[in-house]
Amino acid sequence: MDFFSSDSPWVYLAIFVGKNIEVTFATLRIVLINRGERLKGSFVAFFEVLLWLLVTGSVLVGLDDWKRILVFALAFATGNYLGSWLEAKLAFGLCSIQVIAPKNEASAALVETLRDQDFAVTVVDGEGKLNKRSVMLLHLKRRRIQEAVGLIKASNINNLMITINDTKVIRGGYIKK
Repeated sequence: MDFFSSDSPWVYLAIFVGKNIEVTFATLRIVLINRGERLKGSFVAFFEVLLWLLVTGSVLVGLDDWKRILVFALAFATGNYLGSWLEAKLAFGLCSIQVIAPKNEASAALVETLRDQDFAVTVVDGEGKLNKRSVMLLHLKRRRIQEAVGLIKASNINNLMITINDTKVIRGGYIKK
């Protein structure tokens, strides 16, 4: 541990990189556990706490060095950003998309387009303030959100409303593996 008690610039880099990785793991762990992946989350937690002990210990050894504290805080903030970015890229879990569109041939064609691309779509008749509406309900894996929204936007239907929500559990229905 003599390395961490030195004043070498490499110590600051090690603190920055180590804390970034640790906080990225922490973000990933929280997401995994919230999405019901407890075993994977526990596995990530093991490495997270190992890094936490190493990095935090190195800062505490040189607690009188304000640069270590600053690097630690900066790495914590950066790690949060990287963790949320990584989680978005991995796109664990499920979501629900609701589309409210005018009830017409264009919205019927959109339903068929979505189904042709293996999206499960349930259509419910609705009534808006001024006219009849089609309410399309889709449940899908989060990694397919951009694909679904792209198809919906490409339909060029006027007065379209799209909402996207995280979904924890889906039982039954149709989601392509």
